Amino acid sequence: MTHLHLRSKRLPGPRPRPSLGRALAAVTVLVASLGLGALTPAEAAEPTPASGAHRTWSDKPHGFASLDGGTTGGAGGKVVTVTDQASLAQYAAAEEPYVIRVSGAIEVAPFGSDIVVASHKTIIGVGDTGEIVHGELHLNPGTSNVIIRNLTIRDSYVEGDWDGKTTDFDAIQMDSVDHVWIDHNRFEHMGDGLLDVRKDSRYITVSYNQFKNHNKAFGIGWTTNVQTEITIDHNWFSGTKQRNPSADNCAYAHLYNNYLSAQVADGDPVWTYGNWSRGRTKMVIENSYYDGVQHPYQADVTAELVERGSILRNTTGRQDEWGAAFDPKDFYDYRLDPAAAVPALVTHFSGPQKRLGTNTVLNVPAEYPTVQAAVDAVPDGNDGTVTIRIAPGTYRAKVLIPATKPKLVLQGTGRDRSDTVIVFDTPAAYGGSNGSATVRILASDVTARHLTFSNDFDEAAHELNGEQALAVKTTGDRIVFEDTAFLGNQDTLMTDSPKLDVISRVYIRDSYIEGDVDFIYGRATTVIERSVIKALSRGSATNNGYITAASTWKDNPYGFLITRSRVISDAPAGTFHLGRPWHPGGEPNAIAQVLFRDTELPAAVKSSPWTDMSGFSWKDARFAEYRTYGPGAGVTADRPQLPAADADTYTVAEYLAGTDGWAPHAGRR
Repeated sequence: MTHLHLRSKRLPGPRPRPSLGRALAAVTVLVASLGLGALTPAEAAEPTPASGAHRTWSDKPHGFASLDGGTTGGAGGKVVTVTDQASLAQYAAAEEPYVIRVSGAIEVAPFGSDIVVASHKTIIGVGDTGEIVHGELHLNPGTSNVIIRNLTIRDSYVEGDWDGKTTDFDAIQMDSVDHVWIDHNRFEHMGDGLLDVRKDSRYITVSYNQFKNHNKAFGIGWTTNVQTEITIDHNWFSGTKQRNPSADNCAYAHLYNNYLSAQVADGDPVWTYGNWSRGRTKMVIENSYYDGVQHPYQADVTAELVERGSILRNTTGRQDEWGAAFDPKDFYDYRLDPAAAVPALVTHFSGPQKRLGTNTVLNVPAEYPTVQAAVDAVPDGNDGTVTIRIAPGTYRAKVLIPATKPKLVLQGTGRDRSDTVIVFDTPAAYGGSNGSATVRILASDVTARHLTFSNDFDEAAHELNGEQALAVKTTGDRIVFEDTAFLGNQDTLMTDSPKLDVISRVYIRDSYIEGDVDFIYGRATTVIERSVIKALSRGSATNNGYITAASTWKDNPYGFLITRSRVISDAPAGTFHLGRPWHPGGEPNAIAQVLFRDTELPAAVKSSPWTDMSGFSWKDARFAEYRTYGPGAGVTADRPQLPAADADTYTVAEYLAGTDGWAPHAGRR
């Protein structure tokens, strides 16, 4: 079966007017990012996603943690959400990889206890709610490949022990580990250090964290060997006294775009300081910002320290610079922000973020070999969006998204939707519509974009009782397809619901659907907007097929709306039907509703485009056109037209709203 489907060429629509508010917000952010002094940390307003002012963060680490094979954490493992200490401890210490989402505050007992984190783990807070209170994350020697993101770890401080001499209650401690990424966390008010990277730990990146209200913030070393390679960027040290950080015997320590402010001022002439290059450390500091800091950066005579581009305000004491250290660009690429922009950037974007942790990203095939493997990794009852990013390629396998796994996004990552294809070749003879579907979506709140779904069963080469071959079948509610292609012949796309009197909704936009017989069918309320529908010729001079076969429940006013779209065909003129009424199993309460609105029709469409099916008359169905145009359009007695007075009742918004006001089309043109 040869498919000549169109690549991603979206139908034109009205050009949106530029938003003055967005333009001004973009200018404001640009000024701030250029470090022109227009905004101080206190003056800069919290940016919103709508303004384009927020930063997008990669789920892959940068800096030294990206080298020597990289750091992937729990990628490839199951995703779990934990709300209590026992579950966190169980999954964190497990041998197999896990992506562990921490939702809400977990209070650890006994006070100051360790949660042991084994290799191949990602521990990430859900939004800005994930907290570990009165406890430590501990990485034992030999641990490898760990990501800790978007958490608050706080309040293991022992009253009266400001120097942390009676306990070792760190926020995170690691000994002799490798490939660890510590990102977007807040560490505050602990019993000893906030973050201790110890004993020859290697390939570490510490980025966008907040170290607050503490004596010993961040120590590196406790070794005579010179092995640790560490990147430290965009962190905020505020209300701390020492170790901001202290780096002892690091082979390479790269510090850039960090913000040190409001240092504890207790008059200590030695042990109140900013960055310290100790032992035989080679340290490079770039474009950082020091405000109210004693000894902003210093180095032992045995160490090396190169500083460039930083800004110092209200500082006193040592500013040591000697030796050549190293060039970080010999190891990895990175982008420096201007030092003047650092206070605004770091105060806004460090620490836990609402936009992190809520959307879990699973990559196929880099982390999960198949799309189904990624779906299987999603927990039942999933409570946060999971995006399955699918690399370009052809994936010859079926995919089932169970009803227990809502809130999934299937995202092709190629330049075109045809670059990423999910395909199989099963006909209905082997299991009916469920068995034949290449992709079956039972869950609600699923979105697919930038993909091609295909069933390439070759009906011309087989004689079977049941040659229907679905590319996609849906039964869930609130399903969205954007920039997708559906390829098949008979029964290409079925949008259904769990049972007749249950209403499910599907929105398809900027997409392509092809087939010949009943290739858009089912009982779900379905809107197809700004899309191309190709009616394939079967070689007949009289009847080449039917575009729709709706089975809408009689009490549901909305079945299929095909609007602002274009129907094309390679079939001869006057040989294709717009649709016929499907009554599954003779069900009398399935009364089809289909409206073609503001859509171009080709010459292949019959002058009497609706027809009967299985003894049920099309005239008893709810078929209509409204302002169709093109060589296949017309107004005759056999072509019911929607009255102009009813046009406002049969819109995209009315079809999709339901009882919850669902509006996936909102904001689109």
